[in-house]
Amino acid sequence: MERVPGTSRHHSPGFGFGIRMKAVLYEQFGALPGLTNVADPEPPPHGVIVKVEASGVCRSDWHGWLGHDPDICLPHVPGHEFAGTVLALGSEVRGCQRGDRVTVPFVCGCGTCAQCRSGNQQVCTRQTQPGFTHWGSFAEYVAVHHADLNLVPLPDELDYATAASLGCRFATSFRAVVDQGRVTAGEWVAVHGCGGVGLSAVMIARALDARVIAIDIAEEPLRLALVVGAEATIDGRHVADVAEAINELTGGGAHVSMDALGSPATCVNSLQCLRPRGRHIQVGLLPAVLEGPRLPMDRIIGRELELRGSHGMQAHRYRDMLAMIRSGRLSPGKLLGRTISLGESIEALTTLDRSTAAGVTVITTFA
Repeated sequence: MERVPGTSRHHSPGFGFGIRMKAVLYEQFGALPGLTNVADPEPPPHGVIVKVEASGVCRSDWHGWLGHDPDICLPHVPGHEFAGTVLALGSEVRGCQRGDRVTVPFVCGCGTCAQCRSGNQQVCTRQTQPGFTHWGSFAEYVAVHHADLNLVPLPDELDYATAASLGCRFATSFRAVVDQGRVTAGEWVAVHGCGGVGLSAVMIARALDARVIAIDIAEEPLRLALVVGAEATIDGRHVADVAEAINELTGGGAHVSMDALGSPATCVNSLQCLRPRGRHIQVGLLPAVLEGPRLPMDRIIGRELELRGSHGMQAHRYRDMLAMIRSGRLSPGKLLGRTISLGESIEALTTLDRSTAAGVTVITTFA
């Protein structure tokens, strides 16, 4: 099959099925995407093609559509949270077979750099990201590189829509809370922003027997935060000082606080609400095109606060997360919002910054 005009070296032509897949494609940053037919992807020797059964609509996709990610080459197909079945394999792949039910982390490691060799594929220096470094999962098929390292087998009892929601938001929150935040029972955890990442963090922190405060500026996400484990909520519209309100609720400040949204205000509030030696976890993106937050460095130094970024999660860490799901300690299905078609994803993507819908929006219809 012919190459789509204007595609970069990341975009491979067809894998021989004699069809052209449906996909959401944008040709300029910020311009309205279209639903169209494009050439099928081809598996690299070390990769596979996954038939997409479900794909989440994430704020990171919105950032990419606006041009905030330097890896994106136009024209582009977004989408990085997905689950499906293996459809075609490259010649070097040994760890899976056609028909396997799989998902992947949104960061796929190369397997050979120093970070990958240390087990930290989430910060691979040659990482690939479907929906960013190459075309993504707002499509019928998507390519996954270095499949033996990055594919995650799905338990039979886990449905595709729930599995798709794990790849970015839930897995990112799991690593942020468990590995980066080191949350333990009885600690106060503040979560700023109750979108998919924030609600996931609320649920995971509560599963660790932490005491969770959820902060947002919309009623429905705060209501859902209570459902999934928050002990208290704060509506930022109705308090004069969010950080002070958290300090009062916790009797001295949170032990761990996460900016799950990514804005100057939520980042600073997260730092300001910490008790001495507290841990701030930055998950929400703060693109360089936006004016960055003015960090309270005197407070950071004087209280010996710890600042950590958190960027996805390695495929090998999914085992512990999936074990907690299978045991019932975590129920990511409760975070699902509406399910939509591939065509409806265009509006969902382009209005994401204005949406007040609670839960994770997932594409489940691709025909």
